[in-house]
Amino acid sequence: MDDTPRTSSAPPQPPTGQSTAAQPTRRAAQPTRRTAQPTRRTALGVLGGLVAAGAIGTAAYGSISSASSGGDLRGALNLIAPAAAGGGWDAVAREMQAAQRENSIVRNPQVLNQPGAGGTIALSNVHALAGHADTLLIGGTGLLAATIQFASAVAFTDVPPLATLVEEYDAIIVPQDSPHRDLESLLNAWRADPHALPVSGGGSFDQLVLTDLAVKAGIPGAELNYISSDGGGEVVAALMNGTVQAAASGLPDTRDQIESGRLRALALVAKERIDGFDVPTTVELGYDVTLSNWRSISAPPGLTDAEYEELRAIVLETIETPEWAEAVERFSWAENVQTGGELDRFLADQDQRIRTLFEEMGA
Repeated sequence: MDDTPRTSSAPPQPPTGQSTAAQPTRRAAQPTRRTAQPTRRTALGVLGGLVAAGAIGTAAYGSISSASSGGDLRGALNLIAPAAAGGGWDAVAREMQAAQRENSIVRNPQVLNQPGAGGTIALSNVHALAGHADTLLIGGTGLLAATIQFASAVAFTDVPPLATLVEEYDAIIVPQDSPHRDLESLLNAWRADPHALPVSGGGSFDQLVLTDLAVKAGIPGAELNYISSDGGGEVVAALMNGTVQAAASGLPDTRDQIESGRLRALALVAKERIDGFDVPTTVELGYDVTLSNWRSISAPPGLTDAEYEELRAIVLETIETPEWAEAVERFSWAENVQTGGELDRFLADQDQRIRTLFEEMGA
């Protein structure tokens, strides 16, 4: 699902502003990992405009901009969640904060929530903090999708990604009393009359997953009868009251309902099964639908190679802690750590896949 909080309203409109072209990157030399380094940009004018527009609250701005880029990065660090408290990005930020504090990786990590426009408000804000090494931005599939959907002036990679961290899988679910006992039964009914089979999801990511599944099953993406829900709780309610017949939803949001018997999972949208969840994957069932809700972490542009390397070291130390491992299990995340050239190739592939799916949706 999206990383908006569970009670969020319809997606807001994107922020306005002048177009910003993607900047070239340069790599920091290191034997095993590489990190993107963009050209330094001056950000004071842009930041002033964002503050005037209300994109950053006065307190948050003061906290972010107080430290210079040359200080001790392990003294204080701002972790920006580009959504309100309660969503997936917020969970990643707060679990990183807890792990860093418990293990003294960073002495004073702070989580700051900056919701709006699918995360592109926070993306623009962090982009405007060029040269400030005391800030990291949580992102992922939903943020990349939002930059495409809203034609964001700041591209996802304009705020240099340091790593992907984990990924969350969707499940294709129906009510327990549904006549569809397996995925093929559902798809046969869907093919017969797409408009007669309303489906739902907790956000734009879930809609992308359902579009991908429909297209792979021979159903035009533009013919989906998709009824949007605000988060996993509304998805379950829509299934229970008969508003929709099937849905795609993040496993953390629906696993309890599946295991309690209220919902039936027909497929896990993943390449491989996960431990403790005995449900076949879409790939096993013959449908190459594997889009995952991955989470990433990025830093402002304009830092030195040494600063990017230190920030990446902090991130990698954080995700090696017992506290982070416990969070991965608790949230039903799957570890997916990518950096350097591997990360660049992954993001290019994801960008193309998501653009294609938006075209299929007629967006």
